[in-house]
Amino acid sequence: MRKILTYILALSCVLGLTACTNSTKPEPQNEIQSQSDTSRNTLVVYFSMPETTDSKNMTEEEDNSTVVIDGEVMGNTQYVAMEIQEKMNADIFRIEPETAYTTNHEELVDIASKEQEENARPEIKDKISDFEQYDTIFVGYPIWWSDLPMIMYSFFDEYDFSDKTIIPFSTHGGSGLADTISTIQELEPNANVYEQGLSISRNDIENSSEEISQWLEKVSKGVHYEKKSFSFIGKSPKKWKFRYVM
Repeated sequence: MRKILTYILALSCVLGLTACTNSTKPEPQNEIQSQSDTSRNTLVVYFSMPETTDSKNMTEEEDNSTVVIDGEVMGNTQYVAMEIQEKMNADIFRIEPETAYTTNHEELVDIASKEQEENARPEIKDKISDFEQYDTIFVGYPIWWSDLPMIMYSFFDEYDFSDKTIIPFSTHGGSGLADTISTIQELEPNANVYEQGLSISRNDIENSSEEISQWLEKVSKGVHYEKKSFSFIGKSPKKWKFRYVM
């Protein structure tokens, strides 16, 4: 039977918003970016695949996979992950493959399909240090061929999620979360998987900040932690400008 944990919603960071967050635009990295000690038990992990790094003259496929913030290109899942990180004051880690994926859309689609057919486990470039310290892991991914990208299977294979709480979120082009919640439950039977995961269409990323906030409030009421709490900051601490979002 799934373990029921006790979850406490803390608002202590609201009084010290400046101290709890970084006012500069975060640089996406594949090493853990640590926040204050108040949320060291919460981690946001995500895989995101923007198909370009050039904010100008994008193709339709490139537009569909990216968000442009102050001239810098970010993937859709990357944007959502960073929103969650800042609102929760959590640590963050980006999953990247040891061998980089192509940014050519048609080739990437074929690679994703082939990996799925072969049940591949792409190697992840870096590892999460001190993974044991985290009680709560937000896990984000795009939907590829109605499933998790196969590199996410590599991620779940690599770490022990026993007695941890997994909170999934995804971005998609029409398939929602697909059946990924059930898949994660099967991959991690000893973890507590939050079943009301967040899924945002590529067409709604631009205006998703409030939706993310509302979902996090819902999470705080539906998921309970026994030992530790995490801090929820109700609004994004900075304004992000978008040229185009998918």
